[in-house]
Amino acid sequence: MKTISRLGFRALIISLLLTLSVNISAQDTTPLPEREGLGVSLGLDLVNQYIWRGQDSGNFSLQPTLGVEWKGLSLTAWGSIGITRAEDPKELDFTLSYTLKGFTIGLTDYWFGKGSYFQYKSGKTTHIWEGYIGYDFGFLSATWYTNFAGDDGLNRSQKHAYSSYLELKAPFRLAKLDWEGIVGLSPWATTTYGNGCFACTNVGLKATKDFLIKQKYHLPVFVGLNANPDSGKFYMLCGLGFHL
Repeated sequence: MKTISRLGFRALIISLLLTLSVNISAQDTTPLPEREGLGVSLGLDLVNQYIWRGQDSGNFSLQPTLGVEWKGLSLTAWGSIGITRAEDPKELDFTLSYTLKGFTIGLTDYWFGKGSYFQYKSGKTTHIWEGYIGYDFGFLSATWYTNFAGDDGLNRSQKHAYSSYLELKAPFRLAKLDWEGIVGLSPWATTTYGNGCFACTNVGLKATKDFLIKQKYHLPVFVGLNANPDSGKFYMLCGLGFHL
């Protein structure tokens, strides 16, 4: 895929905005019946860089989300499609999780567009399966993630690393913006995060302004700084989204 021009990129954004406006109008005029207690989330984000846990996972990307939630149980599909570099992954993830008060437990199936999606045989699959558990204290959340099967990274002995990641998030409000500080740690060597031992792979600070349209539709815009102390990389990120 060739790199798109600035004019082509602008045309793409205008097309997305027009499509969104048509969809919103249709939903306003033809509402569908809702099941009691069932929540649906729908979104599309545009980011200048896709940085995941301190790893460079792509340049300009479109990231759609579709999810359903019922009494704390949720199933979410999330994707990332690079639009300026042919080598950027075409990612598709499915996450099943359960939340009770501040406690969350979940499973995620990652697939980065390599090989056959329907190949699940050990040693051949390109899926990665991850389990996680976390707790949100309000002022701070802590979540532990571990890859337990699939195409995981390797440790220094070239064996399955059970790649793991601990993430701490601290949200706060300042100057009418929603802020979030993030620190991420990889506890042992793995090629997944590119560290040879215990390492801090992700430090970030992000500010978000959520514009509300018709008291129902959300247009969040964010700007942030993100660093990977282990690899020595530093990024400035920005993006906007359309969320229902």
